[in-house]
Amino acid sequence: MFNRLFLKTITLFIITFLLTACGSRIVPESNFLENSEITPSKLVYQRDSVHFNIKGEIPIISALSPKNPRVEIELRGSNQRVNLGELELQKELGKYTYGNNFTIQYQPWMEGAVLEALFYQGKDQSSPNEKKILAKGVITTPLLVKVGEVRPDEPIPQVGLYIPTGSMDKDLSRYSDFSFYFPAGSSKVVETNQNHATLDSLKNFILLYPSISGIKITGIQSPENSEGKNSKLGMDRAEATLDYLKKSNIRILDSLLDISSRWNDWFDFRLLLRDYEKLSTQRKDQFYSVLLNGQDYQTQANDLRKINGFREVSRDLFPKLRAAKVEIQAKPLAGLDQQQAAQLRAALESSGFNSGLSPADWAIAGESSPRLEDKEEIYSKMTELFRSALPYNNLAVVKMRQAQRTLDPKKKSLLWEEANRLLDQALRIENNPYVLHNQGQILVLQGRVEEAYKKLSDASVLTKNEDFIRLNESLRGSIDIIRGDYKLATLRFQYQYSTPQDFFNKGLAFFMSGDYANASISFEESVTAGRSFGYGYYGLALLAAVSGQDEVALIHLKQAIDKSEVLYQKALIDPEFEELRQTQAFFEIFK
Repeated sequence: MFNRLFLKTITLFIITFLLTACGSRIVPESNFLENSEITPSKLVYQRDSVHFNIKGEIPIISALSPKNPRVEIELRGSNQRVNLGELELQKELGKYTYGNNFTIQYQPWMEGAVLEALFYQGKDQSSPNEKKILAKGVITTPLLVKVGEVRPDEPIPQVGLYIPTGSMDKDLSRYSDFSFYFPAGSSKVVETNQNHATLDSLKNFILLYPSISGIKITGIQSPENSEGKNSKLGMDRAEATLDYLKKSNIRILDSLLDISSRWNDWFDFRLLLRDYEKLSTQRKDQFYSVLLNGQDYQTQANDLRKINGFREVSRDLFPKLRAAKVEIQAKPLAGLDQQQAAQLRAALESSGFNSGLSPADWAIAGESSPRLEDKEEIYSKMTELFRSALPYNNLAVVKMRQAQRTLDPKKKSLLWEEANRLLDQALRIENNPYVLHNQGQILVLQGRVEEAYKKLSDASVLTKNEDFIRLNESLRGSIDIIRGDYKLATLRFQYQYSTPQDFFNKGLAFFMSGDYANASISFEESVTAGRSFGYGYYGLALLAAVSGQDEVALIHLKQAIDKSEVLYQKALIDPEFEELRQTQAFFEIFK
């Protein structure tokens, strides 16, 4: 008995001595970073920085107590790392405690970085005894916003605004939609006053903007029993509307026509519900909770009928779904006649010669020329002939768009500098909102967001032109998202849009502000406006992920990554999909 007790005492003494003497050479079987916590649980980009708090405690337990403990925090990427310093340890009864708030300037490499706690102890502290990953990656959802940057494997976005001539409509495409309504269960266009008024409005639109670039006719049917049990009625309505337009002497080229139908789809109902004023916000949320739950159409229909007030809503809104929707993208005719074109060519080929063309004629010629090289020649000549902000601004826009088309960063920077010199000259002639907008556009492409915002804010107060304000406010709203002013951003996007990029930015503003119902509508509108534009699908995937609809998220994410290499790479590291990344199904969609 005495020998056993003596041996156990000697053994315990030797172990204690070795632990004390060897420091980090023998690591106690204890997890000293087990209680290390980070808030928020995922790192988030906000206003060009990443903010988080780390706290924890290290237990002091007899022989397993750490010797000379030290905790460091490190952010580690594939090629770069930042040591955020050592945490101060406070010794208390039975433990060390630590805690600190961090704010670090965001850099692009941090998006896929890992935040780690490193624990050291003992005499040899050349390498950590223990590591703990606190967070993977940085959520950079606001940086998805489209502000005109060129991305690989994506169409080159248009940047810059030409000053319009005044004698010719603006260099902007116009969009409008028109709805023709049908009796229940019918696909015959009835000559009602309402349909007559719609037809007149459509004709007036085409008269003003005869250069049609696209026309889409979508047949819609309501969920009523009288509307039938298949999609044939919707397509019949679309085709009947096309015949009605042709008989009304509206010429439609087949190459510009897209004809389709929607059935067993709550998209149009959600659009109507958004503007329906007879429901409280709380009651609308009940409807949206069903419409966005990812269930099949019939299940959602059954659940909607259980909501108090559904009968009144269906009575008011379902008749508006017995329709065909005509969407038109068009712009005014442009250009000079043959005699004016000859005068223009003579002036371009002669030094200081104008040949009698007015400033408006020159501006129309520049505006209607499809090639940037021709625009450059015309606007450059105009700077010799006329003292006006228009040629300097419009020549600057040509330089901006040339910069978009080069892959050489040095050449791109030189073109931006040249554009800025031209814009400065334009401002010396006239304090013009278009010039300020273009300066702001260049600044945001250079990453100088605050300076850009100031320029755009100054531009917005100089004109009441609705087309300009819509585009200027859209860019301001996009910058609001980057700056973290999400609620303000939603107010910037209260305009009618037609491009998938604008719809996506609008949806992103709602998503970041927590208004998921309106975000869903805008993302779906982005998908409808351009199915090859993957960002709308990515937005829908984000919505599904935050609401726990994993299967729906994967469906939308697959569509997004198939359409964009940028989104493919982002999805692989986006912390918004961290939970999905734990499943085999997530990696299946990347094959």
